[in-house]
Amino acid sequence: MKLHKRLLRNEVVRGVLCAAAAWYIRLVWATGRRWRVEGGDVPAAFWREGRPFIIAFWHGRLLMMPYCWNNSAAVNMLISEHPDGQFIARTIGHFGFGTVAGSTRRGGASALRAMLRALKSGDCVGITPDGPRGPRMRAGGTIVEVARLARAPMVPVAFATSRRRVLGTWDRFVVALPLSRGVFVWGQPISVAADAAAETREAARRALEDALNAVTREADRLVGQPAIEPAAEAAPAGPGVS
Repeated sequence: MKLHKRLLRNEVVRGVLCAAAAWYIRLVWATGRRWRVEGGDVPAAFWREGRPFIIAFWHGRLLMMPYCWNNSAAVNMLISEHPDGQFIARTIGHFGFGTVAGSTRRGGASALRAMLRALKSGDCVGITPDGPRGPRMRAGGTIVEVARLARAPMVPVAFATSRRRVLGTWDRFVVALPLSRGVFVWGQPISVAADAAAETREAARRALEDALNAVTREADRLVGQPAIEPAAEAAPAGPGVS
């Protein structure tokens, strides 16, 4: 087993690293020269009316997502059960986010039930539709099934910063740097009828994928960063969540 994986399995080490990661996220936010929100009226309307929705963003844009959220609204993030996923879960826990453990590869049925319970009880749910392993910036079908069964709309969002490092990981994970200009860009909600046929569900999946790529490109443009391109499209596209 590689050293970093052994370290992540150690509870003390993992706790320290998660706290350090949360501290870093706060540092980036606090030192940001200016943070903008585009399309913020979309989630604000849901928060104001107390209506649950599914927040959708790419796996590579996870880092600053705790700061896109209204802390008065409960949200549960779907996080995979492998050690890397649990590292993410404990890190975002520092910001008051709940988690649902599972993925389409492991714990998928129980995770689906937990997400549906959360949405039907009035909480929001966060899903990265290209996780946990990609392909990058390609939406899987699980998020559409959650939206259909819970009758909850999917709302795309992305962040970008003027100073960043892009890791060489499958998702091209974006590490925002301190002293950056930052932006969050929200898109319009996408709904799926409970009785939607297969072709309608596929159209909704593609609409979400296109909307997520659009808000991500726009976020990068607003801070003067080059766009990160999606991976080659799989055929057929399969489900994927994180």
